[in-house]
Amino acid sequence: MKDKIYDLIIVGGGPAGITAGIYASRQKLKTLLITKVFGGQVLEKALKIENYPGFEEISGKELVERFKKQLAKYNLPIEIDQVKKIEKEDQIFLVETVSQKKFKSLTVIVATGAEPRILNAKGEKEFLGKGVSYCVTCDGPLFRGKKVAVIGGGNAGFEAAIFLAGIANKIYILEFSDKVRADKENQKLAKKTGKIEVILQAKVKEIKGEKFVSSLVYEDLATGKEKEIAVDGVFIEIGRIPATLFLGELADFNEKNEILVDPETMATKTPGLFAAGDCTVGKVKQIVTACAQGAKAALAAYDYLQKI
Repeated sequence: MKDKIYDLIIVGGGPAGITAGIYASRQKLKTLLITKVFGGQVLEKALKIENYPGFEEISGKELVERFKKQLAKYNLPIEIDQVKKIEKEDQIFLVETVSQKKFKSLTVIVATGAEPRILNAKGEKEFLGKGVSYCVTCDGPLFRGKKVAVIGGGNAGFEAAIFLAGIANKIYILEFSDKVRADKENQKLAKKTGKIEVILQAKVKEIKGEKFVSSLVYEDLATGKEKEIAVDGVFIEIGRIPATLFLGELADFNEKNEILVDPETMATKTPGLFAAGDCTVGKVKQIVTACAQGAKAALAAYDYLQKI
């Protein structure tokens, strides 16, 4: 166990965690940031980001680099690791990582974002890394000139398909319901590519292949018939699940495993424990809202520290 006791440990290095780090550093708090991947979900953004103030458009990678440069000014220590457990003894939080490192802190901000939701279709697990992917920017370039399927008709699915249109020859978007959920602009961009076909009322039953993916079987919910399409890759974009299970009983959660917080302070039910970003309750999951929550959490942590 490290003898040093931090004022604040931030768990997660996406927009919420990074912003919390900037605000905490400006308040002169002894802070440690622990993250599995610096940049979080922003690095996975398939298209240019066009709704972040100050930039007409910017790539996720470039925005993360700017975050990193700004944070570097404060010499905030960063551990590239994953937190597996947090406990509280008296007024001290004990934070343990998967690499068996242990840290102590008076306050903690959880900003772990969310992990890709699993489809639970036959063959999904078997072909992971062999044609099945949850990250279009990571694996999309492997499918140049090929046919691929994107599962999910929301904004994430459409953005993935639009990105893939610059690489693959043909993209199918399969949506479970009878209408897509993507906004009008993304639908317009998808149509403009001339490569994207949307299949509604499609329930994916199986991903097939030998060594690699070769086809996808889905049920046409309108007719009850099973259909098969030849594809080389399957990108699953059906939402995300908050990465919060390691908190145990330190926080309360809703039915989606999102952390319940006071919206004014981002405080959880445990004094000194705060949460921000996509791991918390909220309909709007945007970079700018995650940043705002990270700022609120850091300032609330500072106020808490002044009172103990």
